[in-house]
Amino acid sequence: MIGTSGRRTLLRAGVGAAGLATAALALPGQAQDTKKKHSDETISPAERLMRENAVLARILLIYESAMRRLGQGEDIDPAVIEVSARIVLDFIHGHHEKQEEELVFPRFKTAGRMVELVNLLIIQHAAGRKLTERIVAAAPQARNRQPREAMAPDIQAFIILYRPHMARVATDVYPTLRHLVTRDEYQEIADQMEKSQRQAFGADGFEKVAKKVHEIEKSIGLGDLDVFTPKG
Repeated sequence: MIGTSGRRTLLRAGVGAAGLATAALALPGQAQDTKKKHSDETISPAERLMRENAVLARILLIYESAMRRLGQGEDIDPAVIEVSARIVLDFIHGHHEKQEEELVFPRFKTAGRMVELVNLLIIQHAAGRKLTERIVAAAPQARNRQPREAMAPDIQAFIILYRPHMARVATDVYPTLRHLVTRDEYQEIADQMEKSQRQAFGADGFEKVAKKVHEIEKSIGLGDLDVFTPKG
């Protein structure tokens, strides 16, 4: 259950119900700090994409926990779901998947490798976005039984879609990319990804997103990794 302290945590993190469209993430055109950092220069495209997928994996856990608790009658703040979904909309669909479709997947099509898989992944991106848009629209009324029950199938469908989706790109697509391009081309992809992220989310954009996700986790009791450790 999210009490007053949990609600304040969300608000302090800039992820409360009010102003979510601008508070959840810095949107394109809003990022002010574009100072280049040496640490980002060493991040390969595969590493960057995999850690972004890890953010999505954590949001799937938030979805599961929030829906389970709502189903058990707990008073979960709808902002938990709404803010999580907006992070998915902006950071995953609007940035991460766009990078895949513009910078990664075309390399596979040019090389004639995994073309069927890549085409399916693009279809799944579109399907995932539709689910997320519906979740964002329904989430503010999640305390009420009827809207919550209407939203639940979309959240479940999203989880079912993205768990195997993320596993497949991590085992098949990302490791193969390095073998389809030259060293210079691989670095160019890395540079383009870094530039795009800085333009959209500012310096340390990934770290800022991960921090927001962690604040949501803490608000519903998932902030300590040890909660997932079997006790028996």
